[in-house]
Amino acid sequence: MLKKLFSIIVPCFITAAASAQELKCIVKVMADRIQGVDPQVFLTMEKSISDFMNTRKWTTDEFTPAEKINCNILINITKRTSTDGNGFSATMSVSSTRPVYNSDYSSPTVNYQDRDLVFSYSEFNPLQFDDNRIVQTTAMGSNLTAVLAFYAYIIIGLDYESFSPNGGTPHFKRALNIVNNAPEDGKNIPGWKAVENNRNRYWIIDQLLNTRFQEIRNYWYTYHREGLDNMFLKPEDAKKKILGGLSKLQQVQKENPGSILMQFIFAAKSDEVIKMVNTLAKPDRAQYATMLAQIDISNVSKYNNLK
Repeated sequence: MLKKLFSIIVPCFITAAASAQELKCIVKVMADRIQGVDPQVFLTMEKSISDFMNTRKWTTDEFTPAEKINCNILINITKRTSTDGNGFSATMSVSSTRPVYNSDYSSPTVNYQDRDLVFSYSEFNPLQFDDNRIVQTTAMGSNLTAVLAFYAYIIIGLDYESFSPNGGTPHFKRALNIVNNAPEDGKNIPGWKAVENNRNRYWIIDQLLNTRFQEIRNYWYTYHREGLDNMFLKPEDAKKKILGGLSKLQQVQKENPGSILMQFIFAAKSDEVIKMVNTLAKPDRAQYATMLAQIDISNVSKYNNLK
């Protein structure tokens, strides 16, 4: 596995390999708006989610502690949705990073807010998940773990993809399997169905696996392995790899306007790319500012400032 080879050449203080789970996930649950529920419930929820993300084995590969993928989950519970006090509506912010070779810098790979999280949680019931059995009689209860697992596979898939061309495919397919087995009650359990809108989990994974968006995945590998990881030894070549690939993304955006995948990617990468463009001479910035504004419409004001 290329990721394991990469870890051999990255200096670290770990001298002996040891099997470990894939994620090093920091979890925070906020429930300031919720009244009438013992605060201990949310502390228990926070620990349960942390255990779920960090102790579950998400792949068949062996990870050393130094290879774990750093990520964060922030769940902001906005309201109660059931009279028994166990149903909640929330937003979930997901972020992850990936180390850059020969540096102490970690590059953001995910920075996304999911606004469609509804779930049921009982303090005394353990979080359980089966990739192939998400639809249960207690669908609201299984929805929390389904959403968490979905983003775990997205985080892992994008990490693998940054080290190896199309290396994330097996993990993206597992995320797709979760979508395909998600609860049927789309009205009460949103985020899974194509008919709801064009900015949900369904469309994120659909576009990641759709050949129409293959150039985005190709660029993702180029950006990290041929770009960022080469920045220390050959900074100008690395920068050309990253900025030179933007024209291909521009074409993808023209053919697929409003793509959620493009927005998903640039939610993580926009600030990093802007810093790179800012290192160019002023006359050279305008072309990239225009290109980026067309690729990533949601951040157009940021790119206009480059001019």
